[in-house]
Amino acid sequence: MRLGLMALPLAFFGVFFAYPVAAIVSRGLKDGGQWQFARVGEVLTDPAIGHVLWFTTWQAAVSTALTLALALPGAYAFARFDFPGKRMLRAVVTVPFVLPTVVVGSAFLALLGRGGLLDEWWGVRLDTTVWAILIAHVFFNYAVVVRTVGGLWAQLDPRQEEAARVLGAGRFTAWRRVTLPALAPAVAAAALMVFLFTFTSFGVVQILGGPRYATLEVEIYQQTAQMLDLPTAAVLTLVQFVAVAALLAVHSWTVRRREATLRLVDPARTARRPRGAGQWAFLASVLAVVAVLILAPLVVLVLRSFEGPDGYGLAFYRALASADGNAGTFVVAPLEAIGNSLAYGLAATVIAVVVGGLAAAALTRREGRLVRGFDALLMLPLGTSAVTVGFGFLISLDEPPLDLRASWVLVPLAQALVGVPFVVRTVLPVLRAVDARLREAAAVLGASPLRAWREVDLPLVGKALGVAAGFAFAVSLGEFGATVFIARPDSPTLPVAVARLLGRPGELTYGQAMALSTILMLVCAAALLVLERVRTDRTGEF
Repeated sequence: MRLGLMALPLAFFGVFFAYPVAAIVSRGLKDGGQWQFARVGEVLTDPAIGHVLWFTTWQAAVSTALTLALALPGAYAFARFDFPGKRMLRAVVTVPFVLPTVVVGSAFLALLGRGGLLDEWWGVRLDTTVWAILIAHVFFNYAVVVRTVGGLWAQLDPRQEEAARVLGAGRFTAWRRVTLPALAPAVAAAALMVFLFTFTSFGVVQILGGPRYATLEVEIYQQTAQMLDLPTAAVLTLVQFVAVAALLAVHSWTVRRREATLRLVDPARTARRPRGAGQWAFLASVLAVVAVLILAPLVVLVLRSFEGPDGYGLAFYRALASADGNAGTFVVAPLEAIGNSLAYGLAATVIAVVVGGLAAAALTRREGRLVRGFDALLMLPLGTSAVTVGFGFLISLDEPPLDLRASWVLVPLAQALVGVPFVVRTVLPVLRAVDARLREAAAVLGASPLRAWREVDLPLVGKALGVAAGFAFAVSLGEFGATVFIARPDSPTLPVAVARLLGRPGELTYGQAMALSTILMLVCAAALLVLERVRTDRTGEF
């Protein structure tokens, strides 16, 4: 039964993930049918590549440390305090995580770049500096820590810490001896995910880093699309793949520790109104960080989309409806990117829910190396170079029976690869919570395994599937690294359209980029607000 459930997900990942990646690596490292492994040593000993590897690693480490420092207080506030607007604010802090990285770059250009808020007020520009990259990474990953650590913190029984204080421990000692060890696996899991996302950062570094800074992902893109140096790109892809696989292995271990060792309670029993001036001041400081770090870039982005040459108005939005003034950028009106993205996103969501739902059902039982290996496989697309996957689509899916290079379906297939892990991580905890005795009772009454799943599991996980579909749709809208290679010029997606507009000079194209980014941000925010009302799993990975 389990192997049957795994069949479709394995086929999907084999054909549309492993095969394209293997194809581009093989194309890069083979010459005349012979493997050129000496190329690996040449690339890794290149001082320029060494600088890229060093920058990729240290900026990811610093970004992770800054994110933890700023987001852990927020995780505590959302877990332990009950305050007006909490649900909406939780959705708002999650918006950056599902935004395309090019939109994040746009928001910080509007805040930190030429003509941005800091430039207008104090004459300070931070674009093309490492500080812009680090701040944008914290903005992007703040929700990872709040969701992962805060979701667990809300379910820790506060009476354990209170008991330690009754026995004579101080407030800090009780927290260090009781709460911190319980939170450690969640903090480690969140830190690993933040490090993973910043280690593979692409759009943020490409837009904000300028020519001085490049991560592995940016370097792979430059070597592939600009220099046409496939051997170097192949070696860098392998390096990134090995690093990501190691990170995911450690992440899987931390998740198993957390699931195996904690006794959790209903989150409704742990949250309360702040008491005393100290707690209100702490909550105010957290809300101030959210306002400056999360809300300010988004608000500035919206303001820039309305700030036309003749003052505030809808000039940039009206310009989106016409291809005039965008010669060389689009062959269609930029506004068509909205419809394209919605159509692609819906198709990708269907694929991700079907593949991810079957995968989650196969992973319901925890035991066995097969399950752990299959689980790790599902997570690999989150850390593997999307640029490699996108270019791999072009060079591998070009012959019958999979001649899809000119087909629109390539875009939702690439987007679904990113959506599947979110579906699995949303549905899996709910499936594992289903009492196995219900399935056994259905079997005793004569139900087949398929009918037992349909009659027992599906009604219980229906809401979780809805939440999973929402997350898959949101992240599909924002996929950029692979889509930039395979989206056709007459059918651009929103992230691709924003990147093209930002890549051309002129006030009109810049304003249109801000307008398209604002539209995409509002769509993502609306989806997350809906999810916040119906979500069922408060301990999720994302």
